Amino acid sequence: MAGLHDFTLASARDALEAREISALELTEAHLEAIEKLDGRLNSFITRTPDLAREQARRADEALARGEGGKLCGIPLGIKDLFATKGTRTTAASRILSNFIPPYESTVTANLQKDGGVFLGKLNLDEFAMGSTNLTSAFGGVENPWKYRDSDARLVPGGSSGGSAAAVAAGLVLGATGTDTGGSIRQPAAFCGIAGIKPTYGRCSRFGTVAFASSLDQAGPMARTLQDCAIMLESMAGFDPKDATSVDVPVPDYEAALGRGVKGMRVGIPREYRLTGLDPEIDALWEQGIAWLKEAGAEIVDVSLPHTRYGLPTYYIVALAEASSNLARYDGVRFGERQMRDTLDGMYEATRAAGFGDEVKRRILLGTYVLSSGYYDAYYLRAQKVRTLLRQDFQQAFEKVDVLLTPTAPSGAFGWDEKPTDPIQVYLNDVFTVPASLAGVPALSVPAGLNSRGVPLGLQLIGRDFEEETLLAAGHVLEQAANFTHRPTLHAGGAA
Repeated sequence: MAGLHDFTLASARDALEAREISALELTEAHLEAIEKLDGRLNSFITRTPDLAREQARRADEALARGEGGKLCGIPLGIKDLFATKGTRTTAASRILSNFIPPYESTVTANLQKDGGVFLGKLNLDEFAMGSTNLTSAFGGVENPWKYRDSDARLVPGGSSGGSAAAVAAGLVLGATGTDTGGSIRQPAAFCGIAGIKPTYGRCSRFGTVAFASSLDQAGPMARTLQDCAIMLESMAGFDPKDATSVDVPVPDYEAALGRGVKGMRVGIPREYRLTGLDPEIDALWEQGIAWLKEAGAEIVDVSLPHTRYGLPTYYIVALAEASSNLARYDGVRFGERQMRDTLDGMYEATRAAGFGDEVKRRILLGTYVLSSGYYDAYYLRAQKVRTLLRQDFQQAFEKVDVLLTPTAPSGAFGWDEKPTDPIQVYLNDVFTVPASLAGVPALSVPAGLNSRGVPLGLQLIGRDFEEETLLAAGHVLEQAANFTHRPTLHAGGAA
């Protein structure tokens, strides 16, 4: 069934509707690929083959009747941060290693309603805290791409590294991700796929394990922007169960792909031209500017003056919210309980055994910035700077329609090349964090390979709830880049 791994989500949808293939046949091919490759990639935490086959059979019945939603029969992977009723949901943490939710997240319920077939739950950095997918309690994820001159294991990026690796390797046709400070866009760039962080409030957060509540946003990850557009239309929508969900219509995202960029104003933020930026990243950025200009866009230099404060602001706000959100994992309300003689002893033992080092680090830092005497100096000041960052974007979007930047400051690096200093790891998010703080939508598209043969991505950032404009501009970049490369580890064989 190797040919079945050449499908994109969109082409598989069309083939299923034409009854050229069956949903069960497509599902079995992807289950076989998982069995073959995931022992090495480790992109799945929990596999659900029986559920997938049952969903595929129901999809075939619906297709035979001429019914079924926009994802009917499409094999998908679900980041293990989304609650799935009756299926283990761990957030890649020991503290939730046996948690089986009695409810379904709104995003996954929407995907199931449209006929999606769930192959399993995908690996991630523990509680979505990381940029490498090496902090998971269930082991790190290997990027299916390799350096040209080495078989070294590369990181897939994080936190949605399992989602990115599974899509890139052809194990699923699409996957859900979550993006708090770049956790969809950065792994998409590292693995050579497309990913969209929608506007904050576009997709419901109900049933999604929280990291930083004012930043977390679900989004799609897939091989192409067309595939992402199809998924996003299913995932998005108002949800009365989520107080941060925004009641705005969900457009036909797929229809926006062909709009082009003629007359569109594309902003190039000067603050993103970092001192010492990798020349290959800079050259790709210039190439992206040229592609958009050739397609009829007007290129405009803009300034986002508070960008330099993005990373420290993000890590104060995000860690403070993480400290608050993770307080519930105490062995009473949630978490694998470690019994002791006293209540405090039980709390301490449960959290010590259940959380990994990165999560503990972030809880401690978050608790510190919220503590008496430091709240005003750190957290309150960070919120004020966050407001200034959002104002920067609002002022820029008075002059331009979208912003073009690199997605990440490097390509994928080796497991053994991971910096030992946490601050150096956090710098992976330098280009993605500002859009998250502002709540605006952003996407990443694969645009080329570096000299060592691993993918590099370009990022587009847009106005609130104007994902259609982003998709139109992104599609132009995607067509110009013509990124047809495949990773070394792929279900259909490397290109």
